[in-house]
Amino acid sequence: MSHTSTPLPHADGPARAQCPYCGVGCGLEMKPPTAAAAGSEALWTARGDRHHPSSLGQVCVKGATVGETLDRNRLTTPLYRQRTDQPFAPISWDLAFDLLEAQVRRTVAEQGPAGLAMYGSGQFQTEDYYVANKLIKGALGSNNFDANSRLCMSSAVSGYVRSFGSDGPPCCYDDLDQADTVLLIGTNTAECHPVLFQRLLKRKRKQKQAVQIVVVDPRATATSDAADLHLAIRPGTDLALLHGLGHLLLERGGVDRAYVQASTEGFDALKELWAGWTPERVSRFCGIKQQQLRQLAARWAESRAVLSLWSMGVNQSVEGTATVAGIINLHLVSGQIGRPGAGPFSLTGQPNAMGGREAGGLARLLPGYRNVTDAGHRAELEHHWGLAPGAIAPESGLTVWEQIEAMERDELGLWWVAATNPLVSLPWLDRVRAAVARCPMVVLNEAYAGTETAAVAHLVLPAMQWSEKAGVMTNSERRVTYCPAFRAAPGEARPDWAIFAELGRRLGFEEQFRYGSSAEVFAEFVAITAGRVCDLSGLSHGLLQEHGPQQWPFPPGTAPGEGAPRLYTSGRFPTASGRARLISEQPMGLGEPPDRDYPLVLTVGRYLEQWHTMTRTAHVERLMRPHPEPLLEVNPADAQEHGLIDGARAEVISRRGAVTATVQITDRIRQGTVFLPMHWGAAQEQACEANRLMHELACPISQQPELKAAAVTLKPIAAPSMRTLSHAGDHPVLRSESKS
Repeated sequence: MSHTSTPLPHADGPARAQCPYCGVGCGLEMKPPTAAAAGSEALWTARGDRHHPSSLGQVCVKGATVGETLDRNRLTTPLYRQRTDQPFAPISWDLAFDLLEAQVRRTVAEQGPAGLAMYGSGQFQTEDYYVANKLIKGALGSNNFDANSRLCMSSAVSGYVRSFGSDGPPCCYDDLDQADTVLLIGTNTAECHPVLFQRLLKRKRKQKQAVQIVVVDPRATATSDAADLHLAIRPGTDLALLHGLGHLLLERGGVDRAYVQASTEGFDALKELWAGWTPERVSRFCGIKQQQLRQLAARWAESRAVLSLWSMGVNQSVEGTATVAGIINLHLVSGQIGRPGAGPFSLTGQPNAMGGREAGGLARLLPGYRNVTDAGHRAELEHHWGLAPGAIAPESGLTVWEQIEAMERDELGLWWVAATNPLVSLPWLDRVRAAVARCPMVVLNEAYAGTETAAVAHLVLPAMQWSEKAGVMTNSERRVTYCPAFRAAPGEARPDWAIFAELGRRLGFEEQFRYGSSAEVFAEFVAITAGRVCDLSGLSHGLLQEHGPQQWPFPPGTAPGEGAPRLYTSGRFPTASGRARLISEQPMGLGEPPDRDYPLVLTVGRYLEQWHTMTRTAHVERLMRPHPEPLLEVNPADAQEHGLIDGARAEVISRRGAVTATVQITDRIRQGTVFLPMHWGAAQEQACEANRLMHELACPISQQPELKAAAVTLKPIAAPSMRTLSHAGDHPVLRSESKS
């Protein structure tokens, strides 16, 4: 079977693709290198694609420099070692597959299919996700396929399913142009989704009175700088704030009773819950002024169209799913959903996190928004895949943290990681390293050399990345973009889907994995989605190449450009009753609240110029320049209490470990809260593994870890030194670029 991607000719212009960074899914035009000057690199150059409907030619600094990442520090051949204290040696692909096949067969014989686990990524294209799920859940009978969307969007998935009966964001980016109130809660949009924020900011500058921006965040950021109202709540109090807003909507007559009666269930219980969250109680609980809450409630009640945007600050919480329901409740009760400018809109963190959800990329999912615990869903997939009845296990698989715990118990014989770097991104990293060291074989599909996860692997397989393999990705507004292979891959790198398919064939599933191209994979996948909420069955590589990106639902017969921009416009939902469910749950607060020994709450986040664990961005000087090291943001009162000096080094200590960082004293973070960026891992020169400090406690419904909050204390460790970065009071500034 073919496993290579031939670079396409582009005599008619640059290659068009979706940006491989965040979930905004901006369109890029990639121009091939011209002859390089002596001593300089021949690089692909990127600019915004004016024809892409999600971004309209805008591009942030990461997208603008993505061409500089394509050839640097790449893996080119399979690498193997028997023990992790040995050096890697290059091996052939044949030997790599022999090793893999032998370990799979050995593990199944000794431990059963449950001894196999894979951890994938929103960096996958949909074809990679689909074949991986077919291999692990279908052919091998293990539902232990999870992905880094578990750390990113699983609370949003669970929240949508509980409230609406199905996953699927109901909004679109055009709603930013039509809302008159935009609530940004748990999202530093300016740095994490910069092109969307730029779009909102552009409208705000042109139509200052037409749209009001409200930001809920313990930190002042470039996002809150543009806000009409900033609620710097205490970490872990988002749900209480939402209940308090509901209380005031009831008081102000902000309930759309006709919509509630026709399209929802559970209102009486919610009304009783909201009654207890008075402005006085919310003010004390959240650490804000009553007037701020009343101002937000008045704005919501008087608005024609309210749009709520959220991301990791909501999802990464022990009450993440409940908080998502809290946001959705407000939209349902006020009828602010299913029409232009209105709705609850989850912003995905990665370029194809949405595609992963469509393809079944979490431990309890199957392709087409199906569930492994549903016998009918399993039977549909077994038939579609040509597998015997009962081939798919009926129990939910292990989430990524459960995979770590299984390795601690010696219950996994193979842990296969692909296109992600969990030895930086998972919580409680010291525990993770110790657990992974017990696994007989750790396999890593990776495009870049020297990652922290490679340091714990036995077998490393060089993977093609975006630009070298053809496939699709779906962004936050459900828009599917075809990404061509427009350049040659380095060395012996292969597409992830082709690696999975080759192993499937070697294990005896020749017919199930007889793919000649990613187009064939996609055609098989979209057929599975017919009639589902995420219906992509009218799409193909050919249609997307010819007509450009399309939004789903897109059943056969849909004209290009006519995919549904919004869901639930009729007020009917895919639940048993056809009504959306109003969820009533009391706030739990933080999983690990501060106490006398650990009096501060550490929260983590991103810098605009960096991407996740820096495997790409650390190699671009322009992206490293604004933040050459991670800074510990500390409120002046907390700095005085702990004897810290601006520009000096401090130790940040939790119950699980300690890291050091340079102190930045600033009043832009509320007292009692400190901040670190999450990007720097052990492989970086300025190592600062923030997630060593974070606990593993997770939302009981979504199993998404509370990566946004841990109890810590601080200790000074060095005298002041010359600063390499800006001093106290400075803050991130949006650095976006557009090409017209």
